[in-house]
Amino acid sequence: MTTRVEERGSSLRTEQRTALGTFRRGLELSPEFRTGLPVTLLLAVFATLGKVIVPVAVQQVIDRGLRGAAPDMPFIRNAVILCAVAVTLTALCGYLMNVRLYRSTESGLASLRGKGFRHVHDLSVLTQNTERRGALVSRVTSDVDQISTFMQWGGLMVIISLGQLLIASVLMAVYSWQLALVVWGCFLPVVVMLPRFQRWVARAYTEVRERTGDMLAAVSESVVGSAVIRAYGSEERTARRIDEAVNAQRNAQSRAQKIIAFTFPITELVGAVAIAGVVLLGVELGIGGTISAGRLVAFLFLITLFISPLQTATEVLNDAQNAVAGWRRVLGVLDTPADVADPGPAGVTLPRGSITVAFQGVGYAYPDGPPVLHDVSVDIAPRTRVAVVGETGSGKTTFAKLLTRLMDPTSGRVLVDGVDLRKVRFSSLRERIVMVPQDGFLFDGSLADNIRYGRPAATDDDISLAMTELGLTDWLEGLPAGLSTSVGQRGESLSAGERQLVALARAYLADPDLLLLDEATSAVDPATEVRLARALDGVTRGRTAVSIAHRLSTAEAADEVLVFEHGHIVQRGPHAELVRQDGVYADLYASWTSGARVS
Repeated sequence: MTTRVEERGSSLRTEQRTALGTFRRGLELSPEFRTGLPVTLLLAVFATLGKVIVPVAVQQVIDRGLRGAAPDMPFIRNAVILCAVAVTLTALCGYLMNVRLYRSTESGLASLRGKGFRHVHDLSVLTQNTERRGALVSRVTSDVDQISTFMQWGGLMVIISLGQLLIASVLMAVYSWQLALVVWGCFLPVVVMLPRFQRWVARAYTEVRERTGDMLAAVSESVVGSAVIRAYGSEERTARRIDEAVNAQRNAQSRAQKIIAFTFPITELVGAVAIAGVVLLGVELGIGGTISAGRLVAFLFLITLFISPLQTATEVLNDAQNAVAGWRRVLGVLDTPADVADPGPAGVTLPRGSITVAFQGVGYAYPDGPPVLHDVSVDIAPRTRVAVVGETGSGKTTFAKLLTRLMDPTSGRVLVDGVDLRKVRFSSLRERIVMVPQDGFLFDGSLADNIRYGRPAATDDDISLAMTELGLTDWLEGLPAGLSTSVGQRGESLSAGERQLVALARAYLADPDLLLLDEATSAVDPATEVRLARALDGVTRGRTAVSIAHRLSTAEAADEVLVFEHGHIVQRGPHAELVRQDGVYADLYASWTSGARVS
């Protein structure tokens, strides 16, 4: 409960963070953005200075080259050559600035993606389940892409535009402070309104990123669940759901674009008023001899340089707010505390060997829900086979997740070899305890790649030996390409039972000291069940094994059975002993045997 409150508080703090604070926090997390920044900024200064070469050259040509009765062609020629050289150097500085900016940006974004991805994996299963997978994926993909767009284009424009505004303002003041005041006075209301406008855009683009996450979640879920969608003929309903998500994202994007589009005519109108004012006042000042013709013409060039950044500012603001919204969502993931945290170097590394397990007064309650485990205390001796049975919702799956530390108990302790699991380093824990989940998830690749997943250094000979020891050689030889057989995405090229065989072989090759099997023999055909039973015997031999039993054969083969009911262990002992006692296990056994007779 406390953890969930902390997560909500963290999320709220992330949403309330100002745009500047968001960028500052983002730069702290990705110091690569600042790599070589002084040199990049220096190149930006030179690139910006080059933009005023043309107005200055025009002013000099008019006031000096055309001042006499005949044009001063050598002066004009030298001015043009100097201007061409300066513009070329400016272009070179701009190129080098772009290359450096892109390089540092890509490094920073790669670092941000990596940190976001790793932190998602550090979150507990419970925390991950509170948000759809597609939305989590969008936070480290499309949201980071929005940051990339701004950092590689908008960030560049911010640097150049600020420098251009500053240099144009200084030069305008040098040429005519009176005309400069006219320009600044016209744009002052726009600058005053900018903070309020920024808040409108920030809210709009935060909604855009949220709707984008919803859209990606809906699309990814429909792709993964395509078989179920077709099986139940719900294509139209799914299409409507995706259309709703797409339309919601489109409407949010349209609302944000309307706010941005509002600024374009405003900027153009103010710019036109400023130019008209400069022309009128400039002519009067010229008649009075206060400003030369060359300076007035150059001043009009400078107004264009002054207005251009303000006009592109709306586009930059668009990308900036999109980036801020994306960054906030990424930071929302990174700021979510990893409630099941790796103790790291300070943690305990357990030696390999036979393993003992002890639950001491363990209780667990899901956030905002009632307790699902109550004061569970049980010892599991080394090299014993334990079956965990019970009705759905009795607490056996929660028991398994606590044993593998996918979650931490809300009360009590889980000890492995006398050490609290919370103090054991993840690298040591995952080496000693391996869980084979019910779905037997496989990654897209070859059969060999999936089997050696828990032991990357294993050779094909090691894998072949493991398959022989598990009695799976005949099955392996019956596959199209043996160990090189492609299993497809999520192992869809194999049957459910075959995926479970691969998962068992993977666990066997990893050689854990404790193996936890989550209903590993459920939903398979009789022939595959025989193979699974043979493989299970080989996998569990000589090591501690805990099986969440869904089938009678698993409980019968166990050394001890733990019977759960309503979050309590109500019975424990060998199958033969429990089946003779009145109680929950006898009832379950009667249900199993009657179901077997019916089938």
